[in-house]
Amino acid sequence: MNKADLLQCIVAQLSHDLEVLFNAAKTAHEAATHSENLPDNKYDTLALEASYVAQGQANRASEIRQAMEVYKQLKLLSMDGGEIRLTALVRLEAEDGASKTIFIGPLEGGLKIAFGRAEVVVITPGSPLGSELMGKTIGDAVQVGIGPNRIEYEIAEVC
Repeated sequence: MNKADLLQCIVAQLSHDLEVLFNAAKTAHEAATHSENLPDNKYDTLALEASYVAQGQANRASEIRQAMEVYKQLKLLSMDGGEIRLTALVRLEAEDGASKTIFIGPLEGGLKIAFGRAEVVVITPGSPLGSELMGKTIGDAVQVGIGPNRIEYEIAEVC
């Protein structure tokens, strides 16, 4: 798997998400300022609620812009030693044949990217799985999940 291509896909996905969010924020702002939504009494809060939504979307858009800049400037590290660290692309395999492909990035944990035939999930080093993976190598085992629903995966590939 080519990490440089994956990085471009992450930036493209963030750009798409930003565009969708911008359109949603614009719609919420228009709803907040539309003359039909002016309050008739102190209990009519539609415009106020729409302004809260618009502000939340604007805040999220700012976070996505920041993440895009970070990913555009991100230096992909070589995993020659096999030890997992930031920018590692990791394939995990379970005993039942299930597999997960993970990219350890600085921001936007939970982002899912369709990459070739695989779905790559971006996680951060601060996430539970990310912190468990850091420093591990091919052949090591990690557990994913909560409580009795934990599944053990073996690290099959690191690049």
